[in-house]
Amino acid sequence: MKKAAALRYDAKKEKAPRVVAKGKGESAENIIKIAQLHNLPIKKDEDLIELLSKVELDKEVPEALYRAVAEVFSFIYKVSNKS
Repeated sequence: MKKAAALRYDAKKEKAPRVVAKGKGESAENIIKIAQLHNLPIKKDEDLIELLSKVELDKEVPEALYRAVAEVFSFIYKVSNKS
């Protein structure tokens, strides 16, 4: 079953990224569609999504996941700067 999560990070207001959406099945498909509609980069990482799915909505990503999430943000930065 497909799973998805969305992160938000505002370095001026937050000390860590927050999980702002997560779901599986149809909910995951909707999260992906919304991201695509807004031309947001999508990174596929099944291991990370398993961990993020355990984080409560609108809660900061735990420190143990900082490195993995930093890799996602690095990916997003690289993809965004290619446009």
